[in-house]
Amino acid sequence: MSVLAHGIGAQHDLPLSPFYAFAGAFAALFVSFLALGLLWSSSRFRGDRAGRPLPAAVQRLADARPTRIALRVLGLAAALFVTLHLLLGPDDPDRNPAPGAVYVLLWAGLVPASLLLGPVWRLLNPLRTVHLLGCRVLGRDPAAGRPLPVRLGLRPAAAGLLAFTWLELVAPDPASTTALLLFLSLYAAVHLAGAARHGAGWFDHADAFEVYSGLLARLSPLGRRPADRRLVLRSPFNGLDATPQTPGLVATVCVMLGSTAYDGFSDAPSWIVTVQASPLGRTTAATLGLLGAVALVATLYALCAGATRLISGQLRRPLTVFAHSLVPIALGYLIAHYFTLFVTEGPRTVMVASGTDNPVPPEPPLGPGGVATLQVAAIVLGHVLGVIAAHDRSVRLFPPGRAVAGQLPLLVLMITYTIGGLSLLIA
Repeated sequence: MSVLAHGIGAQHDLPLSPFYAFAGAFAALFVSFLALGLLWSSSRFRGDRAGRPLPAAVQRLADARPTRIALRVLGLAAALFVTLHLLLGPDDPDRNPAPGAVYVLLWAGLVPASLLLGPVWRLLNPLRTVHLLGCRVLGRDPAAGRPLPVRLGLRPAAAGLLAFTWLELVAPDPASTTALLLFLSLYAAVHLAGAARHGAGWFDHADAFEVYSGLLARLSPLGRRPADRRLVLRSPFNGLDATPQTPGLVATVCVMLGSTAYDGFSDAPSWIVTVQASPLGRTTAATLGLLGAVALVATLYALCAGATRLISGQLRRPLTVFAHSLVPIALGYLIAHYFTLFVTEGPRTVMVASGTDNPVPPEPPLGPGGVATLQVAAIVLGHVLGVIAAHDRSVRLFPPGRAVAGQLPLLVLMITYTIGGLSLLIA
């Protein structure tokens, strides 16, 4: 089922003028950059210190033990449902809801869920629940274990994201029950072993879906203040500003950006012909294409960070200092590439799960023109938000005379990413 293997299918030849798309994108980036340089001379974001507390009743409901148990049971039941359908269901994604549950409801659905509700996968994660139950049976503290090496950071999560996107975009038959069952079994075994050795903190740094959900949740209006654990309403910029500068953050975001970029051009006729005609074989050539896309995104960002360090003359870790500004860009690409998949295949997956035979997916709520406009707007807005986040961090860290100049490499990077993202949509 190609729609599950390659996001929302073909992205090309959208009914939108390339001239107006590129002109609007450049205008938005330049105007925002100039306006910020003239009007935004001091840092305005307060990270985890910001936010208006929610009513005490809402806090009690969210933190209540029955609420958390219900969410854990829901996640565990969903995992059992998928596993049983992979084991006993037909090897046909048109009649088996398991592929849609993984690629649509989980992968694409985590985007809106995390934006609206925060890092929801942390409570739904069935592996975390299995580890918790196992610790209860053994009389062990779930948090107990060997400390994770600090330098490891989020790198295991980046590797997990790369492995999952390889399955989705490169594997010969990603919707087959055998491929999915093998991947999910290996994934569960690795993370349960990691949690047994390092405690529940393993999931915070190594579980790809938890880290993915947590990064997207940085842009949620809901957050928690670490000082008092209060639920607050906050500006998404404050949540983004509070993103920990953890080792591996750059790798994780670059995998998110690069894999989505590869999804954009993997269905182009020229790439399909190249892969099919490659003497290396389709899978090897496609794997190199995915790795190349991630490496290109990372290389461009590393060059930008190096130029920023030269201009500033004092910034020691520019790679992680500005990595948070890539998160809204990744979000823009995710919305552009997975919106149609989620709103059409999501309901269809639910209908298959309820027993409907070969249901027809609903029509997208937007026509071709509306989808094209949404996709371009998501990419451009993501880059503008990235410019704002980078500017606020720059005026906080750089001397006044270098704050704007220090952002020029970031602006060039944003323009480069924008050109690439729009080209994948409308070229």
